[in-house]
Amino acid sequence: MSAPVRRLMFVVIAIVVTLAIGTVGFVVVDSYPWFDAFYMSMITMTTVGYSEVRGLSQAGRIFNSFYLLLSVSTLFLAIAAMAQTIVENEFGNIVERRRTKKMIDKLADHYIVCGFGRVGRGAAQELKEARVPVVIVDRNPEKVERAIRAGFLAVLADSTQDATLKDVHIERARGLVAALATDADNVFAVISAKTLNPAVHIAARAAEEEASDKLKRVGADAVFAPYTMTGTRLAQALLKPHVRQFLDFATAHGLGPSIRIEQLEVDTASDLVGRSLAETRLRSELKVIVLAIRRADGQMLFNPPAETAIAAGDYLIVMGEPDPLRRLEQRIAGAIS
Repeated sequence: MSAPVRRLMFVVIAIVVTLAIGTVGFVVVDSYPWFDAFYMSMITMTTVGYSEVRGLSQAGRIFNSFYLLLSVSTLFLAIAAMAQTIVENEFGNIVERRRTKKMIDKLADHYIVCGFGRVGRGAAQELKEARVPVVIVDRNPEKVERAIRAGFLAVLADSTQDATLKDVHIERARGLVAALATDADNVFAVISAKTLNPAVHIAARAAEEEASDKLKRVGADAVFAPYTMTGTRLAQALLKPHVRQFLDFATAHGLGPSIRIEQLEVDTASDLVGRSLAETRLRSELKVIVLAIRRADGQMLFNPPAETAIAAGDYLIVMGEPDPLRRLEQRIAGAIS
């Protein structure tokens, strides 16, 4: 339970208990009817200045003197507690926004996820697990709050606006995920992003088939249609269950050993440059499988033969467990020999 909720409950309980004390006291001390006793307690607590509902005896006035101090103190305490909650909430929001802005201003080579719906959440989680900096942009306050609770940097704004993308430093971003609710919004987001940073890599979501071509024409590097992909996977589950099981095994988390598929760029300082796959012994020593090699000129070699030579600037598409992949990444980057 949050502090503001606890404080509110305390205020409500204090007021109720104080009114109950006054009501019972006026009934017992001066034999007030229950409603008159409650009404007398209310006007005493709120200090509205009305006259006594009924005449008070000396004992009644003594009781009312003590009750007046109690009830007014309770009312002032309640007002102070509510004011404190309001001030803390507003001040806390200001501090949190400033803190978030400072953290975003320090980002570089980060990824921007536009939209934190089902698709955006999945993309953001995958990026988070890859341990890369991520910032969420959504115009729905509830989704932004959900992103913050999940541990993301999040901004409440319209990601189709140039000003919003500038605020999250699109010019320094490595990639952007356009996962907004409509294809039109995704098109606008892609146009804005590519205008501000032509080099940014963009993956976009498309609900309709015709939107895929539009998104590619305006600059999206990869376009995914979740409904089409889901239908394809459903059919594969029936027609090719073992293929589907292998894909799940290779890409999903928590199914058997932790197997990942990564793309690793070969640095000029790497000892792998100029050597063949057979000479590197990646499979026998590191237990890493080279699925494909993407050459610097864009040529893709699937299932490359053992005599294929590795060149600087190549991307190795490899599959294996996390630890061997990390060692291979260090070796490819020239960090170790």
